[in-house]
Amino acid sequence: MAKGLLITYVLWAVGGPAGLHHLYLGRDSHALLWMLTLGGGGLGWLWEFWKLPSYVAQANKLQGQKQSPGKGTPPLSLIRFTAQIIVGIYFGLVALISLSSMANFYIVGLPLAIGLGVLLVSAVGNQTSNFKNTLGVAFLTSPIFYGRPIAILPISVAASITAQKHRRYKASVASETLSVRLYRLGLAYLAFTGPLAYSALYNTAATFSYVAETLGTFLSWFSFFPLLGRLLETILLLPYRIWWLLVGDLGFNSSYFQEWERLHEFVHSFQDEKRQLAYQVLGLSEGATNEEIHRSYRELVKVWHPDHNQHQKDEAQRHFLEIQAAYEILNQPRKSRGPRK
Repeated sequence: MAKGLLITYVLWAVGGPAGLHHLYLGRDSHALLWMLTLGGGGLGWLWEFWKLPSYVAQANKLQGQKQSPGKGTPPLSLIRFTAQIIVGIYFGLVALISLSSMANFYIVGLPLAIGLGVLLVSAVGNQTSNFKNTLGVAFLTSPIFYGRPIAILPISVAASITAQKHRRYKASVASETLSVRLYRLGLAYLAFTGPLAYSALYNTAATFSYVAETLGTFLSWFSFFPLLGRLLETILLLPYRIWWLLVGDLGFNSSYFQEWERLHEFVHSFQDEKRQLAYQVLGLSEGATNEEIHRSYRELVKVWHPDHNQHQKDEAQRHFLEIQAAYEILNQPRKSRGPRK
């Protein structure tokens, strides 16, 4: 049965952020991506308004045919490459919030999550990429930045470059029933949201701290670009601002969206607490000079380097990572907090 453009637009309007129109057109990878990102943060969903006719035409062309894989290599797409990096970072941040307590997280859990995010974008439409090579690069990049949340960025970039290098057209597959497709999408959705939901329900306080730490770390990446950093902080409050413009200051809604303001404040306070703890780890008083920070770091690294503490290697490794993390925190420019409105 041919796919209708009108039905596609209706599904796009009613359940577009959940990927209903992509499910209708048989674009399951795209549907899953929209389910997990709420339509690419809403921006991807709006941008698709002009793309739906081409999606419908492609679905009708492929329907009822045993489609052979396209010849050659798909053209390089800057939009797809950028989306791979962004979704890889997004998957990594979610994993950091929900799975960072697991053993060997930075070696197994983090690169796996980022690699799967990159591969999901690679599988949108009629393209895909090499599964083993993309995940392999993610796992090889991870140990270089072991124990550092900033590892999310280089892992995502490396995996995205590899996925683009090995991009290819999808091979033909047999048509499946809707129930089988929904079952597969449901499992993938639960695999992504399950750990996060469990962490939020059964360890709420720790999850909130993880969220604040993750957001704070993410914002700290842009310490050297103040304008971009302030833009990202504004995005945190975007739902509150939009609701305020639409409905004004109504009791329930206002109190609900004040949580965004509180989270924003909590991120800043959490960053302040991390700096205070970093001073304690390096044995310094708050406000120490850069020279004092460097000197204390060098001395402590010599004392707690695992190669110099074979008799207590596990404890030395823990102290060594704490010292490195503290040094990185204190090396970041401290962002001033302007007056709040």
